[in-house]
Amino acid sequence: MLDDGGLQALREAARLSPDNLPLRRHLADQLLKKGYLAEAEAEFRAALVLAPKDTDVVAGLAEAFVRQSAHGEALAVLEPFLADFHAYPPRMGILAARALLGEGEQGKAAYRYYEAISRDPSLADPELAERLPIPIVPSKSAPAAPPAPAAPAPAYAALAGAPAPSAADSAPGGAEVERSKHTFADVAGMEAVKEALRVKLLLPIQQPELFAAYGKRAGGGVLLYGPPGAGKTHLARAAAGELGASFVNVGLADILDMYVGSSERNLRATFDLARRNRPCVLFFDEVDALAARRSDMRQAHTRQLVNQFLAELDGVDQDANEGVLVLAATNAPWYIDVAFRRPGRFDQLVFVPPPDTAARAAILRILCRDKPLAEMDFDAVARATEHYVGADLKGLVDRAVEVKLQQSISAGRAIPLSTADLLAAAQGTRPSSVREWMATARNYVLHANESGAWDELMPWIKAKW
Repeated sequence: MLDDGGLQALREAARLSPDNLPLRRHLADQLLKKGYLAEAEAEFRAALVLAPKDTDVVAGLAEAFVRQSAHGEALAVLEPFLADFHAYPPRMGILAARALLGEGEQGKAAYRYYEAISRDPSLADPELAERLPIPIVPSKSAPAAPPAPAAPAPAYAALAGAPAPSAADSAPGGAEVERSKHTFADVAGMEAVKEALRVKLLLPIQQPELFAAYGKRAGGGVLLYGPPGAGKTHLARAAAGELGASFVNVGLADILDMYVGSSERNLRATFDLARRNRPCVLFFDEVDALAARRSDMRQAHTRQLVNQFLAELDGVDQDANEGVLVLAATNAPWYIDVAFRRPGRFDQLVFVPPPDTAARAAILRILCRDKPLAEMDFDAVARATEHYVGADLKGLVDRAVEVKLQQSISAGRAIPLSTADLLAAAQGTRPSSVREWMATARNYVLHANESGAWDELMPWIKAKW
């Protein structure tokens, strides 16, 4: 009998709405958290009927079994997911390690544990690790053994301080999984853009139950567009760092291949890479080269690449891309096939504008924060750099630093960078591309905007140009 009023209310709500999966899953999680293991098992079983492939439900049921010392039942539940190497959530690996240890399989338990923490070090459990045998990491001086045709070796390299290379770390085309060190705190200005990314990409993963109650899934696509150098790639990296998710930066060389069919295979492998490492931010730079209008293409195989891209965005089923956040960036959004703007694909277009005066000052502060500085007036430099984007400002700071380095070498000591140095560098530079880009954008906004796709640009162009 439950003696917790909140749990009783949740149970009554679940009884009245038995098919509400988020509610039933939340009830099961709360029961598990408060130690009502038998009740939690029953609720997870009921949730599993509604969603047999839900990894959170399966992991919750397995944890309920493990905590009741029903290790065989836990392994039976986890078995179908553990068979797919690196595709299951690391939490399942930790639970499997506990169950295997309970069954007396210490070697297998160690394999599952160290493989799991190599992918998610935050799951490390020193108490559990003490009960497991320490795997032998081969010496670097030892001769390499010939590769065996068996399954991939256990990922024990985390013990040596680095994640082990594995099939999940890269795709055949060359795209690799990385971890971003940047967050939105490293992105100056662009508050409206960051807020749009939070609502569309980050919050569904950070607050999944709230979004699931409204039928919103974690995942989707956002197309960032704007002039070159405005910080679209930096924003994508910051979004991954803000979420703590894997980041896959896809360039044209990672996808395009001279042989017919190979580009499509590379694209498929890249999406599979992101799905194996979810939550993951999958970022396509210069996406207009991969998603151009099919009506403009003369060769069938280039149209097939666009078709493959559309198919991967849709996924083989409705859950295929859950937890995969697809970001794309382009300087020429008007050249992208209109099918990509359909809901469920890149249905949200986010304009990344050139930084305003306040944002330019903030960018300059970030660019100069690790350099010896005199008293600086970044606002004055920002006012002198109208129409500069982030890349232009970085070039300006680099030029000023080069001059200051020459002076420091002659003086034999580090001479601090000053406001005058940045203003002098600004006099010798010009904005790289904003004027040309805005002239093109203006033509599309005023003369080719029948669908209203570029309405977001209208007030900005009228105010600035």
